[in-house]
Amino acid sequence: MQPRFRPTIIVALLATLGATTTPGTLSAQAQGLRALEGEWIYVEDRTEGRALDQLGPPMSSTFSMRVEQGAVILVRGHGSGHTNVRVALDGATTTITEPTQAVHYRGASKDDAFTYQVNFVRSSTNTPDGLIRREFRITPEGLLVRAASAAAGPYESVALYRHAEDIAMPAPIKAAIGDMAWLAGPWVGTRSSGSSIEERWSPALGGAMLAISRTVSRGKMSAFEYLRIVERDSGLVYIAQPNGAPPTVFVLTELTKSRAVFDNPRHDYPKRIVYELSADGALRATIGFMKGGTPRRFDYTREAR
Repeated sequence: MQPRFRPTIIVALLATLGATTTPGTLSAQAQGLRALEGEWIYVEDRTEGRALDQLGPPMSSTFSMRVEQGAVILVRGHGSGHTNVRVALDGATTTITEPTQAVHYRGASKDDAFTYQVNFVRSSTNTPDGLIRREFRITPEGLLVRAASAAAGPYESVALYRHAEDIAMPAPIKAAIGDMAWLAGPWVGTRSSGSSIEERWSPALGGAMLAISRTVSRGKMSAFEYLRIVERDSGLVYIAQPNGAPPTVFVLTELTKSRAVFDNPRHDYPKRIVYELSADGALRATIGFMKGGTPRRFDYTREAR
């Protein structure tokens, strides 16, 4: 499925062919960069020669930018912990002073791409502590991001990002709630950190299964989650609300008598949730990206009654 780029993006790209500046309007340079605006979501790693378990985003799974006259605003998700950083396009340096270091941002626009670098300098020694360089370029497939650090050499990571509306959701497979009956019950486990975690799933009834998850660390609840699996459009969807947040919907794309895969490529992380019942009756849940990376794993056993 081809990305459905919005008319505003097409107009912004055409603006790079030449536009006049009038009072109250953006310059041709800024107009050309307008295609960078909005929230971007990681789609896939395009780095050549990288092993499957090393695949992942070169920066945050989601980030956003805004364009104004003479600058690009790094709204959020750019990895330094700062928000709404104004990066000038004339090469001027923006400096943010922290208790232990100064962070210098410097950007430029050239050949239809926006590039910025971030330099971390220790306050105690006034010496560079790390340099990150990123390039953002609009392509017919979406936004291509190249990233490198001073220690890793030139452009060690390349990845594709898109706006949520330009990412196709998977087609659900045909299934009924009774097909997930094997997941019902109280499941408990212990994580490597020593914290306990549980998921308690209701029986399949009325077209739905409900669950609540709880993590307890050092005797106190550190996280909880409301979960649902619901029949919808001849298929099943998994709905998660971590810590009571707004619901995120994942579509069932694979199902056997002991394994279920739910996907949402529009979500930042996780994009995939997998439940699998082993031959000895243990339950394993994993969360991660659609392809590659190292999924997070949660192992459970059925609670004794």
